[in-house]
Amino acid sequence: MALKGLDIFKLTPRTNCKECGNPTCMAFAMKVAQGTVQIEQCPHMSADALATLSEAAAPPMHTVKIGAGEQEYSLGGETVLFRHDKTFVSKSLYAVSVKPDDADNTLEDMLKIDYERISERMIVELVNVVYEGDETAFTEAVRKAADTGRTLVLEVSDPAAARAALEIAKDGKPVLNGANESNYEEMAKIATEYDVALGVSAADLDALYDLVQAIEKTGNKNLLIDVGAASIKDAFANTVQIRRAALADNDRSFGYPTIVNVEKLAPGDANMQIALASLFTLKYGSIIILNELSYAQALPLFGLRQNIFTDPQKPMTVEKGNYPLNGADENAPCALTVDFALTYFIISGEIERSGVPINLLIPDAGGYSVLTAWAAGKLSAGSISRFIKEDGIEEKIKSRTLMIPGKVAVLKGELEENLPGWKIVVAPNEAISLVKFLKEGDYNAQPAA
Repeated sequence: MALKGLDIFKLTPRTNCKECGNPTCMAFAMKVAQGTVQIEQCPHMSADALATLSEAAAPPMHTVKIGAGEQEYSLGGETVLFRHDKTFVSKSLYAVSVKPDDADNTLEDMLKIDYERISERMIVELVNVVYEGDETAFTEAVRKAADTGRTLVLEVSDPAAARAALEIAKDGKPVLNGANESNYEEMAKIATEYDVALGVSAADLDALYDLVQAIEKTGNKNLLIDVGAASIKDAFANTVQIRRAALADNDRSFGYPTIVNVEKLAPGDANMQIALASLFTLKYGSIIILNELSYAQALPLFGLRQNIFTDPQKPMTVEKGNYPLNGADENAPCALTVDFALTYFIISGEIERSGVPINLLIPDAGGYSVLTAWAAGKLSAGSISRFIKEDGIEEKIKSRTLMIPGKVAVLKGELEENLPGWKIVVAPNEAISLVKFLKEGDYNAQPAA
């Protein structure tokens, strides 16, 4: 049930309210319900009332922290079912599954995936280490995985092996994924002792619901829900129902992040695993475990995730500056576009396809597309010339040829006035025409004296 102002008002002391900075307790209660003030601002609120209201006001979905230091991640904390309603809070994390008999090769391949896209580092965040019955081999694989510096998921249901693995990896705050109906009391105890998140699984959704409630009664609410691997259909249905129960029905027993093991849903089929990883990135998978992930597969998957887990009201932007393409040096001509990420990737892709060395200049255009930035005054002759002069472009680049988007050809004359010695070239209106334009064009302007 959503917290209402009247619920808060019934718990307020209603004495000397002016000390809280509010004219009446009812007004204060309404502000708390709307989220504009914190309940702790009332100095007369009793500890019991604070505890009651804090529990009621908490988001229906828990935020679970895993990992440590630079590799600490938040899972859950979501408030909406659909990204366009507001925004998603915590991005899905990808894990590569490591078996003890092939740990070295798997970890070596995983570490090759490391690149930057729109100021965000793209890596495989988690390593899922699988227990296969041999505790010595398992702990050795855990040791090797921990040496990568990535956060671990320990897929183990044997309490003794779990404890041995946590002794090695406890400082990295891994996920202990292995609680079930037969071992949950011992596993919950171990997870609490080592202060790590506990993954919970059961035969079906009803049993899973009862198991989560049983573990909550032990005092452990630092949980993740494993949606199971009976079938793709069941895993998808469980993931959606768990999220809907928490956010639409306000059922806090299912208000936990989920683990989806697509390796088990599509064993041996790498392409299907990538397809399923894409599906569960869109639909509520918090940790998605794959058998392997190549560099080529990671590029589109991470790009999809970045698009989904950004604020839809704030466009993704690239940092302003000079981006040399195709081996461009200080003598290569310059082209200019805006900092809207989609525009940047389209333009840079076409320039790279042409093979022509180009210095691609990106000014601060407010994250807008070309015409929108121009209409909003974010892309003008003045702003472009200031960017070229004040950001050191003119000092570092000897070429004095600047290509501007065809849709803002109106800026050509003013730019020639603001940038004396520069040759301003109007490029095509559409990116698709860039390859032919660059290959056939003549941009050999002499550097300014």
